[in-house]
Amino acid sequence: MTAAEETRASPAEGIGEEDVLHLLRALENQDERAVLEQFAPLHPADQAALLHALDSEQRRQAAAITAAVLEPETLNWLDADVRDEVIEALGPKAAAAVLAELESDDAVEIMEDLDQGDRDAILEEMPAAERAQVEQALAYPDYTAARLVKRDNVVVPDFWTVGQTIDYCRDNSAQLPEEFWDILIVDPKMRPVGQVQVAEVLRSQRDTTMRSLRLKEQVVIDAATDQEEVARIFRRHGLNSAPVVDSGGRLMGIVTLDDIVEVVEEEAEDDLLRLGGVAESDRYTGPWLTALHRLPWLAINLATAVVASMVIGAFEGSIQQLTALAVLMPIIASMGGNAGTQTLTVTVRALAVGRLGRRETWKLIGKESVVGLLNGGGFLVIGLATAFLWFWQGELAIIFGIAMLVNVAVAGLAGAAIPLGLQRLGLDPAIASTVFLTTVTDVVGFFTFLGMASVVLL
Repeated sequence: MTAAEETRASPAEGIGEEDVLHLLRALENQDERAVLEQFAPLHPADQAALLHALDSEQRRQAAAITAAVLEPETLNWLDADVRDEVIEALGPKAAAAVLAELESDDAVEIMEDLDQGDRDAILEEMPAAERAQVEQALAYPDYTAARLVKRDNVVVPDFWTVGQTIDYCRDNSAQLPEEFWDILIVDPKMRPVGQVQVAEVLRSQRDTTMRSLRLKEQVVIDAATDQEEVARIFRRHGLNSAPVVDSGGRLMGIVTLDDIVEVVEEEAEDDLLRLGGVAESDRYTGPWLTALHRLPWLAINLATAVVASMVIGAFEGSIQQLTALAVLMPIIASMGGNAGTQTLTVTVRALAVGRLGRRETWKLIGKESVVGLLNGGGFLVIGLATAFLWFWQGELAIIFGIAMLVNVAVAGLAGAAIPLGLQRLGLDPAIASTVFLTTVTDVVGFFTFLGMASVVLL
Protein backbone atom coordinates (compact mmCIF):
# COMPACT_ATOMS: atom_id res chain seq x y z
CA MET A 1 0.00 0.00 0.00
CA THR A 2 1.39 3.42 -0.97
CA ALA A 3 1.60 6.35 1.41
CA ALA A 4 -1.31 8.01 -0.34
CA GLU A 5 -3.41 4.87 -0.05
CA GLU A 6 -2.58 4.57 3.63
CA THR A 7 -3.71 8.15 4.14
CA ARG A 8 -7.00 7.44 2.36
CA ALA A 9 -7.60 4.26 4.33
CA SER A 10 -9.29 6.11 7.18
CA PRO A 11 -10.74 9.58 7.74
CA ALA A 12 -8.46 12.23 9.15
CA GLU A 13 -9.19 13.86 12.49
CA GLY A 14 -11.08 16.49 10.52
CA ILE A 15 -10.44 19.35 8.14
CA GLY A 16 -9.10 22.36 9.99
CA GLU A 17 -9.05 26.05 9.19
CA GLU A 18 -5.47 25.80 7.92
CA ASP A 19 -6.51 23.19 5.33
CA VAL A 20 -9.30 25.42 4.07
CA LEU A 21 -7.07 28.50 3.90
CA HIS A 22 -4.36 26.54 2.07
CA LEU A 23 -6.89 25.39 -0.53
CA LEU A 24 -8.32 28.90 -0.89
CA ARG A 25 -4.86 30.34 -1.54
CA ALA A 26 -4.15 27.66 -4.14
CA LEU A 27 -7.44 28.39 -5.90
CA GLU A 28 -6.87 32.14 -5.78
CA ASN A 29 -3.41 31.70 -7.30
CA GLN A 30 -4.81 29.20 -9.83
CA ASP A 31 -2.18 26.74 -8.64
CA GLU A 32 -3.75 23.52 -9.88
CA ARG A 33 -0.80 21.41 -8.78
CA ALA A 34 -1.14 22.60 -5.16
CA VAL A 35 -4.88 21.89 -5.24
CA LEU A 36 -4.30 18.36 -6.51
CA GLU A 37 -1.50 17.66 -4.00
CA GLN A 38 -3.76 18.67 -1.14
CA PHE A 39 -6.86 16.90 -2.43
CA ALA A 40 -5.58 13.59 -3.77
CA PRO A 41 -4.40 11.91 -0.51
CA LEU A 42 -7.57 12.71 1.44
CA HIS A 43 -10.23 10.25 2.55
CA PRO A 44 -13.57 10.78 0.73
CA ALA A 45 -15.16 12.26 3.87
CA ASP A 46 -12.36 14.83 4.09
CA GLN A 47 -12.57 15.66 0.41
CA ALA A 48 -16.26 16.34 0.96
CA ALA A 49 -15.53 18.46 4.05
CA LEU A 50 -13.20 20.67 2.02
CA LEU A 51 -15.77 21.13 -0.71
CA HIS A 52 -18.42 22.03 1.86
CA ALA A 53 -16.15 24.72 3.30
CA LEU A 54 -15.99 26.60 -0.03
CA ASP A 55 -18.53 28.96 -1.50
CA SER A 56 -20.40 28.03 -4.66
CA GLU A 57 -17.95 29.48 -7.19
CA GLN A 58 -14.85 28.17 -5.38
CA ARG A 59 -16.48 24.73 -5.12
CA ARG A 60 -17.08 24.55 -8.87
CA GLN A 61 -13.49 25.63 -9.53
CA ALA A 62 -12.08 23.02 -7.13
CA ALA A 63 -14.27 20.23 -8.56
CA ALA A 64 -13.19 20.98 -12.12
CA ILE A 65 -9.51 20.85 -11.12
CA THR A 66 -9.76 17.70 -8.99
CA ALA A 67 -11.98 15.64 -11.31
CA ALA A 68 -9.22 13.09 -11.92
CA VAL A 69 -8.49 12.51 -8.21
CA LEU A 70 -12.00 12.90 -6.80
CA GLU A 71 -12.87 9.71 -4.91
CA PRO A 72 -16.24 8.32 -6.09
CA GLU A 73 -17.37 7.86 -2.46
CA THR A 74 -16.87 11.60 -1.91
CA LEU A 75 -20.20 12.17 -3.65
CA ASN A 76 -21.92 10.09 -0.95
CA TRP A 77 -20.63 12.46 1.74
CA LEU A 78 -21.87 15.64 0.04
CA ASP A 79 -25.18 17.35 0.77
CA ALA A 80 -27.56 17.21 -2.19
CA ASP A 81 -27.22 20.85 -3.29
CA VAL A 82 -23.43 20.81 -2.97
CA ARG A 83 -23.29 17.51 -4.84
CA ASP A 84 -25.32 18.98 -7.71
CA GLU A 85 -22.81 21.82 -8.06
CA VAL A 86 -19.86 19.41 -8.05
CA ILE A 87 -21.44 17.15 -10.67
CA GLU A 88 -22.25 20.15 -12.86
CA ALA A 89 -18.62 21.31 -12.59
CA LEU A 90 -17.34 17.83 -13.47
CA GLY A 91 -19.38 17.70 -16.66
CA PRO A 92 -21.37 14.71 -17.96
CA LYS A 93 -18.41 12.60 -19.09
CA ALA A 94 -16.36 12.90 -15.88
CA ALA A 95 -19.47 12.59 -13.70
CA ALA A 96 -20.50 9.41 -15.54
CA ALA A 97 -17.05 7.91 -14.99
CA VAL A 98 -17.21 8.65 -11.25
CA LEU A 99 -20.77 7.33 -10.86
CA ALA A 100 -19.94 4.14 -12.74
CA GLU A 101 -17.41 3.27 -10.01
CA LEU A 102 -19.98 3.56 -7.23
CA GLU A 103 -22.25 0.76 -6.05
CA SER A 104 -25.45 0.77 -8.08
CA ASP A 105 -27.70 1.91 -5.21
CA ASP A 106 -25.41 4.86 -4.44
CA ALA A 107 -25.34 5.88 -8.11
CA VAL A 108 -29.14 5.77 -8.24
CA GLU A 109 -29.46 7.86 -5.08
CA ILE A 110 -27.25 10.55 -6.60
CA MET A 111 -28.90 10.46 -10.02
CA GLU A 112 -32.43 10.79 -8.64
CA ASP A 113 -31.59 14.21 -7.13
CA LEU A 114 -30.38 15.66 -10.45
CA ASP A 115 -32.40 17.73 -12.91
CA GLN A 116 -33.78 15.68 -15.79
CA GLY A 117 -31.45 17.36 -18.30
CA ASP A 118 -28.30 16.67 -16.27
CA ARG A 119 -29.47 13.13 -15.57
CA ASP A 120 -30.02 12.36 -19.26
CA ALA A 121 -26.64 13.84 -20.23
CA ILE A 122 -24.81 11.68 -17.68
CA LEU A 123 -26.74 8.54 -18.63
CA GLU A 124 -25.65 9.03 -22.22
CA GLU A 125 -22.01 8.87 -21.11
CA MET A 126 -22.36 5.83 -18.83
CA PRO A 127 -21.43 2.29 -19.94
CA ALA A 128 -24.44 0.38 -21.26
CA ALA A 129 -24.67 -2.09 -18.35
CA GLU A 130 -24.53 0.59 -15.63
CA ARG A 131 -26.94 2.82 -17.57
CA ALA A 132 -29.50 0.00 -17.83
CA GLN A 133 -29.32 -0.65 -14.08
CA VAL A 134 -29.79 3.02 -13.19
CA GLU A 135 -32.64 3.49 -15.67
CA GLN A 136 -34.44 0.41 -14.33
CA ALA A 137 -34.26 1.76 -10.77
CA LEU A 138 -35.30 5.28 -11.78
CA ALA A 139 -38.40 3.86 -13.47
CA TYR A 140 -39.77 3.15 -9.98
CA PRO A 141 -41.17 5.89 -7.69
CA ASP A 142 -38.96 7.70 -5.19
CA TYR A 143 -38.44 6.12 -1.78
CA THR A 144 -39.13 2.56 -2.92
CA ALA A 145 -37.09 -0.61 -2.52
CA ALA A 146 -36.00 -0.45 -6.17
CA ARG A 147 -34.02 2.71 -5.42
CA LEU A 148 -32.05 0.88 -2.70
CA VAL A 149 -31.09 -2.21 -4.71
CA LYS A 150 -27.48 -3.33 -5.01
CA ARG A 151 -27.10 -5.13 -8.31
CA ASP A 152 -23.48 -6.19 -7.88
CA ASN A 153 -24.16 -9.62 -6.38
CA VAL A 154 -23.08 -13.22 -6.79
CA VAL A 155 -26.03 -15.12 -8.28
CA VAL A 156 -26.01 -18.83 -9.20
CA PRO A 157 -28.68 -21.31 -10.40
CA ASP A 158 -30.12 -23.71 -7.86
CA PHE A 159 -28.97 -26.82 -9.79
CA TRP A 160 -25.29 -25.86 -9.61
CA THR A 161 -23.02 -27.71 -7.24
CA VAL A 162 -20.75 -26.16 -4.65
CA GLY A 163 -17.77 -26.97 -6.86
CA GLN A 164 -19.27 -25.16 -9.84
CA THR A 165 -20.03 -22.15 -7.67
CA ILE A 166 -16.48 -21.95 -6.28
CA ASP A 167 -14.96 -22.38 -9.75
CA TYR A 168 -17.24 -19.66 -11.11
CA CYS A 169 -16.16 -17.22 -8.39
CA ARG A 170 -12.47 -17.94 -9.04
CA ASP A 171 -12.77 -17.66 -12.83
CA ASN A 172 -14.73 -14.40 -12.65
CA SER A 173 -13.04 -12.75 -9.69
CA ALA A 174 -12.59 -9.45 -11.55
CA GLN A 175 -16.36 -9.10 -12.02
CA LEU A 176 -17.31 -10.01 -8.43
CA PRO A 177 -18.20 -7.37 -5.82
CA GLU A 178 -15.25 -6.23 -3.70
CA GLU A 179 -17.01 -7.56 -0.59
CA PHE A 180 -19.84 -10.08 -0.30
CA TRP A 181 -21.03 -12.48 2.37
CA ASP A 182 -24.04 -14.15 0.75
CA ILE A 183 -24.61 -15.98 -2.53
CA LEU A 184 -28.07 -15.67 -4.06
CA ILE A 185 -29.65 -18.81 -5.52
CA VAL A 186 -32.26 -18.53 -8.30
CA ASP A 187 -34.45 -20.90 -10.31
CA PRO A 188 -34.36 -21.04 -14.15
CA LYS A 189 -36.78 -18.07 -14.30
CA MET A 190 -34.42 -15.90 -12.20
CA ARG A 191 -36.70 -16.03 -9.18
CA PRO A 192 -34.84 -16.11 -5.84
CA VAL A 193 -35.21 -19.40 -4.00
CA GLY A 194 -32.67 -18.82 -1.25
CA GLN A 195 -29.41 -17.28 -0.16
CA VAL A 196 -26.47 -18.91 1.56
CA GLN A 197 -23.44 -17.61 3.40
CA VAL A 198 -20.07 -17.96 1.69
CA ALA A 199 -18.80 -19.79 4.79
CA GLU A 200 -21.51 -22.43 4.36
CA VAL A 201 -20.46 -22.97 0.73
CA LEU A 202 -16.80 -23.38 1.68
CA ARG A 203 -17.66 -25.95 4.37
CA SER A 204 -19.65 -28.13 1.95
CA GLN A 205 -18.52 -30.91 -0.39
CA ARG A 206 -17.98 -29.99 -4.04
CA ASP A 207 -20.73 -32.31 -5.32
CA THR A 208 -23.39 -30.83 -3.01
CA THR A 209 -26.10 -28.93 -4.92
CA MET A 210 -26.69 -25.32 -3.94
CA ARG A 211 -30.40 -25.92 -3.34
CA SER A 212 -29.61 -28.53 -0.70
CA LEU A 213 -27.45 -26.26 1.45
CA ARG A 214 -28.68 -24.81 4.71
CA LEU A 215 -30.18 -21.62 3.37
CA LYS A 216 -30.72 -18.40 5.30
CA GLU A 217 -34.23 -17.13 5.98
CA GLN A 218 -35.67 -15.91 2.68
CA VAL A 219 -37.76 -12.73 2.90
CA VAL A 220 -38.45 -11.40 -0.60
CA ILE A 221 -39.27 -7.70 -1.03
CA ASP A 222 -41.24 -6.26 -3.93
CA ALA A 223 -39.44 -3.48 -5.78
CA ALA A 224 -42.38 -1.08 -5.33
CA THR A 225 -42.41 -1.40 -1.52
CA ASP A 226 -41.97 1.90 0.31
CA GLN A 227 -38.55 2.23 1.93
CA GLU A 228 -40.04 2.80 5.39
CA GLU A 229 -41.89 -0.50 5.09
CA VAL A 230 -38.64 -2.15 3.96
CA ALA A 231 -36.98 -0.86 7.14
CA ARG A 232 -39.82 -2.31 9.22
CA ILE A 233 -39.43 -5.70 7.48
CA PHE A 234 -35.71 -5.72 8.29
CA ARG A 235 -36.39 -4.87 11.93
CA ARG A 236 -39.20 -7.39 12.26
CA HIS A 237 -37.19 -10.28 10.80
CA GLY A 238 -33.73 -9.24 12.00
CA LEU A 239 -32.34 -9.27 8.46
CA ASN A 240 -28.89 -8.31 7.21
CA SER A 241 -29.96 -8.43 3.56
CA ALA A 242 -32.97 -9.35 1.46
CA PRO A 243 -33.57 -9.97 -2.27
CA VAL A 244 -35.71 -7.51 -4.22
CA VAL A 245 -37.89 -8.70 -7.11
CA ASP A 246 -39.77 -6.95 -9.91
CA SER A 247 -43.48 -7.36 -10.69
CA GLY A 248 -42.77 -10.72 -12.35
CA GLY A 249 -40.92 -12.08 -9.32
CA ARG A 250 -37.52 -11.91 -11.06
CA LEU A 251 -34.48 -10.97 -9.02
CA MET A 252 -33.32 -7.33 -9.31
CA GLY A 253 -30.69 -7.39 -6.57
CA ILE A 254 -30.51 -7.10 -2.80
CA VAL A 255 -31.07 -4.49 -0.11
CA THR A 256 -28.49 -4.57 2.68
CA LEU A 257 -28.54 -3.42 6.27
CA ASP A 258 -26.32 -0.39 5.61
CA ASP A 259 -28.98 0.88 3.18
CA ILE A 260 -31.64 0.48 5.87
CA VAL A 261 -29.56 2.43 8.40
CA GLU A 262 -29.36 5.26 5.87
CA VAL A 263 -33.13 5.09 5.30
CA VAL A 264 -33.85 5.33 9.03
CA GLU A 265 -31.46 8.27 9.43
CA GLU A 266 -32.86 9.99 6.34
CA GLU A 267 -36.48 9.61 7.42
CA ALA A 268 -35.76 10.78 10.98
CA GLU A 269 -33.80 13.81 9.76
CA ASP A 270 -36.44 14.64 7.17
CA ASP A 271 -39.24 14.53 9.75
CA LEU A 272 -37.23 16.67 12.16
CA LEU A 273 -36.48 19.31 9.53
CA ARG A 274 -40.02 19.43 8.20
CA LEU A 275 -41.36 19.68 11.74
CA GLY A 276 -39.62 23.05 11.89
CA GLY A 277 -40.57 24.03 8.35
CA VAL A 278 -36.98 23.98 7.08
CA ALA A 279 -35.06 21.93 4.53
CA GLU A 280 -31.66 20.23 4.54
CA SER A 281 -30.58 22.45 1.66
CA ASP A 282 -31.19 25.68 3.63
CA ARG A 283 -27.58 25.71 4.81
CA TYR A 284 -26.17 25.97 1.29
CA THR A 285 -28.88 27.84 -0.64
CA GLY A 286 -29.05 31.63 -0.91
CA PRO A 287 -31.11 33.85 1.43
CA TRP A 288 -33.91 34.45 -1.08
CA LEU A 289 -34.48 30.77 -1.85
CA THR A 290 -34.27 29.84 1.84
CA ALA A 291 -36.81 32.55 2.67
CA LEU A 292 -39.18 31.21 -0.01
CA HIS A 293 -38.85 27.68 1.43
CA ARG A 294 -39.83 28.88 4.90
CA LEU A 295 -42.53 31.38 3.92
CA PRO A 296 -45.47 28.93 3.56
CA TRP A 297 -44.81 27.41 6.98
CA LEU A 298 -44.67 30.82 8.63
CA ALA A 299 -47.88 31.86 6.82
CA ILE A 300 -49.70 28.82 8.22
CA ASN A 301 -48.48 29.68 11.72
CA LEU A 302 -49.66 33.26 11.26
CA ALA A 303 -53.13 32.08 10.27
CA THR A 304 -53.46 29.82 13.30
CA ALA A 305 -52.11 32.56 15.60
CA VAL A 306 -54.82 34.89 14.29
CA VAL A 307 -57.45 32.34 15.27
CA ALA A 308 -56.13 32.21 18.84
CA SER A 309 -55.91 36.02 18.94
CA MET A 310 -59.54 36.31 17.84
CA VAL A 311 -60.54 34.30 20.91
CA ILE A 312 -58.55 36.68 23.10
CA GLY A 313 -60.09 39.67 21.29
CA ALA A 314 -63.58 38.44 22.10
CA PHE A 315 -62.75 38.90 25.80
CA GLU A 316 -60.92 42.21 25.46
CA GLY A 317 -63.23 43.97 27.88
CA SER A 318 -62.71 41.33 30.55
CA ILE A 319 -58.91 41.55 30.25
CA GLN A 320 -59.02 45.37 30.57
CA GLN A 321 -61.08 45.13 33.78
CA LEU A 322 -58.92 42.40 35.36
CA THR A 323 -55.25 42.56 34.37
CA ALA A 324 -54.51 39.32 36.26
CA LEU A 325 -56.12 37.49 33.32
CA ALA A 326 -53.41 38.79 30.97
CA VAL A 327 -50.73 37.65 33.41
CA LEU A 328 -52.07 34.09 33.72
CA MET A 329 -53.10 33.46 30.08
CA PRO A 330 -49.60 32.53 28.79
CA ILE A 331 -49.29 29.87 31.49
CA ILE A 332 -52.50 28.19 30.33
CA ALA A 333 -51.32 28.15 26.70
CA SER A 334 -47.79 26.97 27.56
CA MET A 335 -48.91 24.06 29.73
CA GLY A 336 -51.41 22.86 27.15
CA GLY A 337 -48.84 23.09 24.35
CA ASN A 338 -46.18 21.17 26.27
CA ALA A 339 -48.58 18.45 27.41
CA GLY A 340 -49.87 18.03 23.87
CA THR A 341 -46.36 17.87 22.41
CA GLN A 342 -45.47 14.97 24.70
CA THR A 343 -48.43 12.95 23.44
CA LEU A 344 -47.82 14.08 19.87
CA THR A 345 -44.21 12.82 19.98
CA VAL A 346 -45.27 9.37 21.20
CA THR A 347 -48.03 9.10 18.57
CA VAL A 348 -45.93 10.23 15.60
CA ARG A 349 -43.18 7.83 16.64
CA ALA A 350 -45.66 4.94 16.84
CA LEU A 351 -46.99 5.81 13.38
CA ALA A 352 -43.46 6.01 11.96
CA VAL A 353 -42.53 2.50 13.08
CA GLY A 354 -45.88 1.03 12.00
CA ARG A 355 -47.02 -0.11 15.42
CA LEU A 356 -50.56 1.27 15.38
CA GLY A 357 -53.27 -1.09 14.18
CA ARG A 358 -56.94 -0.28 14.75
CA ARG A 359 -56.97 -1.79 18.24
CA GLU A 360 -53.67 -0.15 19.23
CA THR A 361 -54.98 3.20 17.96
CA TRP A 362 -57.96 3.23 20.29
CA LYS A 363 -55.82 2.01 23.18
CA LEU A 364 -53.39 4.88 22.59
CA ILE A 365 -56.14 7.50 22.42
CA GLY A 366 -57.72 6.13 25.58
CA LYS A 367 -54.46 5.95 27.49
CA GLU A 368 -53.33 9.45 26.52
CA SER A 369 -56.73 10.88 27.44
CA VAL A 370 -56.46 9.33 30.91
CA VAL A 371 -52.89 10.58 31.26
CA GLY A 372 -54.09 14.07 30.30
CA LEU A 373 -56.81 13.95 32.95
CA LEU A 374 -54.37 12.74 35.62
CA ASN A 375 -51.80 15.42 34.79
CA GLY A 376 -54.55 18.00 34.50
CA GLY A 377 -55.82 17.05 37.94
CA GLY A 378 -52.37 17.52 39.39
CA PHE A 379 -51.96 20.92 37.77
CA LEU A 380 -55.44 21.95 38.90
CA VAL A 381 -54.15 21.79 42.47
CA ILE A 382 -50.81 23.41 41.62
CA GLY A 383 -52.45 26.12 39.51
CA LEU A 384 -55.07 26.89 42.14
CA ALA A 385 -52.41 27.33 44.83
CA THR A 386 -50.15 29.38 42.56
CA ALA A 387 -52.87 31.81 41.46
CA PHE A 388 -54.18 32.24 45.01
CA LEU A 389 -50.76 32.99 46.50
CA TRP A 390 -50.03 35.36 43.61
CA PHE A 391 -53.26 37.44 43.54
CA TRP A 392 -55.08 36.40 46.76
CA GLN A 393 -58.35 35.94 44.87
CA GLY A 394 -60.06 32.62 45.59
CA GLU A 395 -62.47 32.63 42.64
CA LEU A 396 -59.70 33.57 40.18
CA ALA A 397 -57.53 30.75 41.57
CA ILE A 398 -60.33 28.19 41.13
CA ILE A 399 -60.99 29.33 37.54
CA PHE A 400 -57.28 29.19 36.72
CA GLY A 401 -56.99 25.66 38.15
CA ILE A 402 -60.05 24.41 36.24
CA ALA A 403 -58.73 25.95 33.00
CA MET A 404 -55.42 24.15 33.55
CA LEU A 405 -57.27 20.84 34.04
CA VAL A 406 -59.38 21.29 30.90
CA ASN A 407 -56.51 22.42 28.66
CA VAL A 408 -54.04 19.71 29.73
CA ALA A 409 -56.73 17.02 29.37
CA VAL A 410 -57.74 18.27 25.92
CA ALA A 411 -54.07 18.51 24.93
CA GLY A 412 -53.58 14.82 25.74
CA LEU A 413 -56.53 13.82 23.57
CA ALA A 414 -55.62 16.20 20.73
CA GLY A 415 -51.95 15.16 20.76
CA ALA A 416 -53.01 11.61 19.91
CA ALA A 417 -56.02 12.33 17.68
CA ILE A 418 -54.53 15.02 15.41
CA PRO A 419 -51.63 12.99 13.91
CA LEU A 420 -53.90 9.95 13.53
CA GLY A 421 -56.49 12.07 11.72
CA LEU A 422 -53.89 13.66 9.46
CA GLN A 423 -52.56 10.26 8.46
CA ARG A 424 -56.09 9.12 7.58
CA LEU A 425 -56.33 12.18 5.30
CA GLY A 426 -53.07 11.24 3.58
CA LEU A 427 -51.06 14.08 5.16
CA ASP A 428 -47.70 13.72 6.91
CA PRO A 429 -48.33 13.91 10.69
CA ALA A 430 -44.72 14.97 11.32
CA ILE A 431 -45.23 18.15 9.30
CA ALA A 432 -48.68 19.48 10.16
CA SER A 433 -49.50 18.15 13.63
CA THR A 434 -47.72 20.83 15.64
CA VAL A 435 -49.57 23.72 14.01
CA PHE A 436 -53.00 22.19 14.60
CA LEU A 437 -52.12 21.10 18.12
CA THR A 438 -50.95 24.60 19.08
CA THR A 439 -54.15 26.10 17.70
CA VAL A 440 -56.35 23.65 19.62
CA THR A 441 -54.59 24.13 22.96
CA ASP A 442 -54.47 27.93 22.61
CA VAL A 443 -58.13 28.24 21.61
CA VAL A 444 -59.41 25.80 24.25
CA GLY A 445 -57.19 27.24 26.99
CA PHE A 446 -58.01 30.88 26.30
CA PHE A 447 -61.73 30.25 25.75
CA THR A 448 -62.08 28.20 28.95
CA PHE A 449 -60.11 30.58 31.15
CA LEU A 450 -61.41 33.89 29.79
CA GLY A 451 -64.97 32.57 29.36
CA MET A 452 -65.26 31.39 32.97
CA ALA A 453 -63.58 34.54 34.26
CA SER A 454 -66.02 36.75 32.35
CA VAL A 455 -69.04 34.88 33.68
CA VAL A 456 -67.90 34.40 37.30
CA LEU A 457 -65.71 37.43 38.08
CA LEU A 458 -67.15 40.18 35.88
